[in-house]
Amino acid sequence: MMKRIGIVVCACVVLLHVSGCTGSSEKAEKGEFKAQLKLASLTPQSHTYNQAAARFAELVKERSNGRILVTVYPDGQLGKGERELLESVQQGTIDIYVGSTGPIGGFNPSIGILDIPFLFHDYGHVDKVLDGPVGQQLLDDLEKAQFKALAFWENGFRNLTNSRKGVRAPADARGLKIRTMENKVHMAAWKAVGANPVPMAWGEVYMALQQKTIDGQENPVAVIHSAKIHEVQKFLSLTQHVYSPAVLIVSLKKWQSMPGPDREMLLKTAREVAQYQRKLGRDMEEKQIAELSERGMTVERNIDKAAWRRAMQPVISEVAGQYGKEKVDSILGTR
Repeated sequence: MMKRIGIVVCACVVLLHVSGCTGSSEKAEKGEFKAQLKLASLTPQSHTYNQAAARFAELVKERSNGRILVTVYPDGQLGKGERELLESVQQGTIDIYVGSTGPIGGFNPSIGILDIPFLFHDYGHVDKVLDGPVGQQLLDDLEKAQFKALAFWENGFRNLTNSRKGVRAPADARGLKIRTMENKVHMAAWKAVGANPVPMAWGEVYMALQQKTIDGQENPVAVIHSAKIHEVQKFLSLTQHVYSPAVLIVSLKKWQSMPGPDREMLLKTAREVAQYQRKLGRDMEEKQIAELSERGMTVERNIDKAAWRRAMQPVISEVAGQYGKEKVDSILGTR
């Protein structure tokens, strides 16, 4: 009889313990998760990445009731180059990264379709593609590289700067040493027009331009403006040869450690802030071009884009073949 009572008591204790564990798990799901997250970028504090990242951090703190705190580290504080930061995100030593998709092709090739020159007509076209099924598939594919991509933010249409001469047509760029990201498509495109592409970490570019070990670089207006490229470059050509998306990514390790409701909140907030960040950059672009002109840059607006496209066409065709002409045509034809 005593043995039977003992078994019953033990069973009750086990049931209570299991019940208690289940209750604790549900409580954690409902709000006990806490985290302090590091968000890294390479751009200066004034860049739209970091203005939007500050807004993202503020909203996340508010929506998590202070449980999740995001600290923004701009200007390459956590690493000099894109690859260094992205590898840190993979390893989980940096939690969140915002930056151009250009270098991510080295980690997951599928994103490279967006590097095709003259793929996008304008910003309206960009939004329809990146916020649609094609964009979502590209974001999902980044999980293969241990990245959880939350949303496409924006870098912008890339333009050429150099210290030697005004560049309007592709022939004008022949022989120029142009810094590029570590991106095979970008490098091939510049080789196609007769320039000499030099892949280089962004943290080294200003000094290289200053010391004239390279002649120029190419970036969206917001980057040229915030990095004070006018101090070391005379000519800005609004070539808009490639649209450069940005992406907000979280370390997959960190993402998988979070409760479902917090993941949903971060995803929703990232997409909401994406719209703010894109608008911020687009609204400021003309003002920034005017300020660069006032600060001494010669701005070339009369660009023969048809000639640039023809010069880069061998690269466009080759890359389109790699990703599938049908897929590229679906992007080109999105309206």
